[in-house]
Amino acid sequence: MAVANRIEKRSFGNRKEILIAPELAFTIGCLVGNTGISAGSDGRKIIKAGTPVGGATSVLTNRQTVLQKEATDVQGILLHDIDVTDGDANATIVLKGAIDLLKIDETTRALITSTVTGKLPGITFMNGNL
Repeated sequence: MAVANRIEKRSFGNRKEILIAPELAFTIGCLVGNTGISAGSDGRKIIKAGTPVGGATSVLTNRQTVLQKEATDVQGILLHDIDVTDGDANATIVLKGAIDLLKIDETTRALITSTVTGKLPGITFMNGNL
């Protein structure tokens, strides 16, 4: 059996931290899908940190649920930028904690409406660090 050599470019560095007090947050791993996500100028499909995601079934009761951006049944907020170019990707969502809105880009911040905040009572959205 032949194994193809594949060179993959990766950038390392600190991830953007959108939580005000990470030690007080409750997060959970999940899968995020790429339905309806457009590729950027670099050809990658990136869902930004701070994006509300949800799905038809609860990720708490069905760990195989694939969450989507722009879902009506919001279940959490993405903790980090996620690359879904190649399909479903592992991600982390915030279920409880304090999120700094100033650390989320303007387009993503616009997705956090009163409807979203009403469905996520465990998350406090603030402008700036304590």
